[in-house]
Amino acid sequence: MLDWNNPLDKTSDNTDTIEPTVVEQVLNDSAAAAEIEQIPARIKMAPVNPEDKRVINGQTDINQLAPFKYPWAWNFFLNANKNHWTPLDINMAQDVTDYRHKLTHEEKHVYENVLSYLTTSDILAMRNIGLAVMEKMSAPELQIYQARQVYEEALHTWTYQHCIETIGLDQSEIYNRYRVVPEIHQKIALANRRLSSVLRSDIDLSDRDELHNFVISYMFFAGVFEGCWFYNGFSPIFALQRRGLMKGTAEQLQYIMRDEVMHAAFGIRVVKQIIQEENLTLDKNAIREMWDESYEAEKSYTSYILKDPILGYSAKTHIGQFQYIANRRANQLGLSEQPFPGAESTLPWLDEQANMRKEKNFFETRVTEYQTGGALNWD
Repeated sequence: MLDWNNPLDKTSDNTDTIEPTVVEQVLNDSAAAAEIEQIPARIKMAPVNPEDKRVINGQTDINQLAPFKYPWAWNFFLNANKNHWTPLDINMAQDVTDYRHKLTHEEKHVYENVLSYLTTSDILAMRNIGLAVMEKMSAPELQIYQARQVYEEALHTWTYQHCIETIGLDQSEIYNRYRVVPEIHQKIALANRRLSSVLRSDIDLSDRDELHNFVISYMFFAGVFEGCWFYNGFSPIFALQRRGLMKGTAEQLQYIMRDEVMHAAFGIRVVKQIIQEENLTLDKNAIREMWDESYEAEKSYTSYILKDPILGYSAKTHIGQFQYIANRRANQLGLSEQPFPGAESTLPWLDEQANMRKEKNFFETRVTEYQTGGALNWD
């Protein structure tokens, strides 16, 4: 099972576990070192000392990957590349039949509006990482994983589009719901406001106020947007899957959920690293406001998509699980207070969705396991 506090590895951050790089090997070779000494002084540069690297505001060469200061970031990248998949690998034929002949009116309402929210959210996530976060990083091992993350958000958007096209939904109507349905718009608007506040290339992170705002924004993105809203947002479709409905869509969301678990864990770790390196104390009122705003937006959204409960799933179930997951993310972030003390899991099966174990009939569909899934370590 996944370790939800550290989904990647069992090892510590000891850089001794990283194999020596070619550069390090060359520098350790006395003959090569002697050659380097012959390089004219005008073009010689001091070797990068990994201890001089910083997550932000670093002064080392951003183009030199190793030696690593953050080997855990490189491990995120290596693991992410083992998670290769595309939506074309999943057979959606049964979903078409289910949607047209088996889903109730209430279930169609849930399915369509979950897709409507997700289509917009993943594009927003892609833009945030690519334009607001990645350029602020001053260690390349961090940027490299985030480049992969940008690709994965685009892949997720393709997945939702593939579902919409396959089922035969009205694309214009589905994509525009976030603009005309207040309860969906509220979540998108809140995310846009919080994320856009740092989507500026001229932001000065040496300014303590700007730094604080950036960290709170990134905390919201990793802990709430991806860690709660996305993570909990797939569960209505998983509830249909558990009854044998819309299994192709749900299977694709399971792959996405694996990616999002990694995204949230990475972002949370980066936030904690910045707080440590910059000796930053976060405003507790700002954190409380973040949870309160997120909860109110989620509650409003939930009341809309589940205004009529479906078999085995209700608005109370959904919002209860949001509170439980929010407490988990607060613990991961190392916050001193849980946002919703005493909240208990209302979906004890949800964590299992990221631990797929499948056998495929090669005559019915293409293989859908990650290409190198056997190499994954989810402990």
